[in-house]
Amino acid sequence: MRVAIDTQPGGAAPNEDWVGATPTLAVVLDGLSTVGLDTGCHHGVPWYVAHLGSQLMAALTDPGVSLKAGLASALERVAALHPECDLANPGTPSATVAVLRQSQESFDYLVLADSPIVLEGNQGFSVITDLRVDQILPELRAEVGRHENHTAEHEEALRRLVIAQRQTRNTATGYWVAAASPEAAEYALTGSTPTQDLRAAALLSDGAACLVTDYGMATWPEVFTVLRAGGPQELINNVRQVEATDPNGQRWPRYKSGDDASVAFCQR
Repeated sequence: MRVAIDTQPGGAAPNEDWVGATPTLAVVLDGLSTVGLDTGCHHGVPWYVAHLGSQLMAALTDPGVSLKAGLASALERVAALHPECDLANPGTPSATVAVLRQSQESFDYLVLADSPIVLEGNQGFSVITDLRVDQILPELRAEVGRHENHTAEHEEALRRLVIAQRQTRNTATGYWVAAASPEAAEYALTGSTPTQDLRAAALLSDGAACLVTDYGMATWPEVFTVLRAGGPQELINNVRQVEATDPNGQRWPRYKSGDDASVAFCQR
């Protein structure tokens, strides 16, 4: 498959997304924001996603390794790289995961948390994502949305939300992301689609998918038209142009004025 990738930070802070690809494999990771809270790790989220991404790519070059097994192995290997850190801290660096791998007869996918994979098939579009994070703590999420970005009230509401999310992260009653334990891989969504049934696919962090999912300023067919014409960079530019019309989050309440955005666009 032909793969085009791009990733751009949402602002002045370091990019906490990661994207990588080969002719048979694409990976997008979206590091979870710490909002300045303690994580028990002195390395930081950009370090975590860079190492998880490279370990995941290495594990999945072997077609005999399943996507879940490759993710579990990568999580173990990254944890072994920083045993001096408090990996039991509920805020330990973590990330969402989206993987697409081409085999001889199919495209296999894995999604852990809310970075979607959008498949363009012969019969239309389908979206694979796990939105459990959106179903918990609705009151705290609504409180964040009541305040404009860049205000003390917004920052405090966001901190309260993240603190509460950490207590439900990677628990049976909460939601699952890649963090320090390989157990998270078992909660990923996986599946396959026959090669002949797939025209193209896009793996996106939510900072890019939001053009459709949050802002409603494009449809998935329109997104794929942009990707074919201008590639991932053009799509991310479109996201930034929309966000620039609402810098304080009045029209589209959100955690940040602009989130890190990553796209891997795969075509047969």
